[in-house]
Amino acid sequence: MTQRLFIGLMSGTSLDGIDGVLADFSGEPRVLAQASQPMPSDLREQFLRLNSSDRDELHRGALAANALTQLYAQTVHDLLAQAQRLGIDASAISAIGAHGQTVRHQPQTGGTSGYTWQLHNPALLAELTGLDVVADFRNADLAAGGQGAPLVPGFHAALWADGQTVRAVLNIGGISNLTLLAPNQPVMGFDCGPGNALMDHWCERHTGQAFDADGRWAASGRVRPDILERLLDEPFFAQAPPKSTGRDLFHPQWLATRLGPATQDVPPQDVQATLTALTARVCADDLKRYLPSAQELLVCGGGALNCELMRQLRDQLPGVLVHASDARGLPAMQVEACAFAWLAWCWFERRPASRPEVTGARGARVLGALYRASSR
Repeated sequence: MTQRLFIGLMSGTSLDGIDGVLADFSGEPRVLAQASQPMPSDLREQFLRLNSSDRDELHRGALAANALTQLYAQTVHDLLAQAQRLGIDASAISAIGAHGQTVRHQPQTGGTSGYTWQLHNPALLAELTGLDVVADFRNADLAAGGQGAPLVPGFHAALWADGQTVRAVLNIGGISNLTLLAPNQPVMGFDCGPGNALMDHWCERHTGQAFDADGRWAASGRVRPDILERLLDEPFFAQAPPKSTGRDLFHPQWLATRLGPATQDVPPQDVQATLTALTARVCADDLKRYLPSAQELLVCGGGALNCELMRQLRDQLPGVLVHASDARGLPAMQVEACAFAWLAWCWFERRPASRPEVTGARGARVLGALYRASSR
């Protein structure tokens, strides 16, 4: 079978960095190389500011898109160097699948279709790398009346639906999303709510660290049921799928409003423990509500590295085998990047990759747009 090699790039709502993989889709999806770049603090701050209206945001957004693209290009060059060591020439790589950085996601704003905004510059990426780029994966689904998100359930199904196991896949980045894979049932998927975004914000504010490594700080506190109930009193959690969300909803001001002045004397590690419990609770509740017969939960994204969050998920889901996606052949931090390599492969195959049962669109669509490299 002809080898089909694609690079996938992802920078998620956690804003911690860029993940990239070189994947082979000539048979079962296989990752050949992995690379990552940390998100510079000044660029991270720009993206956080762009989550809400501010002065000169179009200009700042364009500059942030170009800066992110430079980091994407460096990640690609790291992957190309690894490929060369494996005896793979760049000419064998069909394209890059690049998602960009979501700064606004409003799929139900403005009548029949809303909008979603992922910042990067795919034409510049093609110029800097000499490789074709497939980008703009959300808008075809949005134009067909869908949410444009989540995008990864199709990939999860291609990788892990075996027709026998009642399995779910939980991606915990800045936002958490579930994919439900039940034999003889349509694939289902949706955003649950906050993943790491609120935990990371609170941790950075009180410790100066960008995230709670291994969940150790949360584990040092105790969950406050009164605060947890206030956080859970959010209409999005009760909303039925299809649904998707982002930092447009779950941002620091949302948290400040929910916490209120009564929490000023609460130890900050208790709030961190409670935010961790919030993420575990909404994800577990959604799994119990929409796939009560689940036998296995595969966790991917940065949340899979949070030992306290994983412990709480296991406590919330007795009888479900909860473990990182590494146990089923793909490391937790490679899944999303590999998904965008797969989406680029689907574009070249003219294979519809969206799942209308997930997004609510009128039908499945081929996702993405191609930006040609001048050298090809």
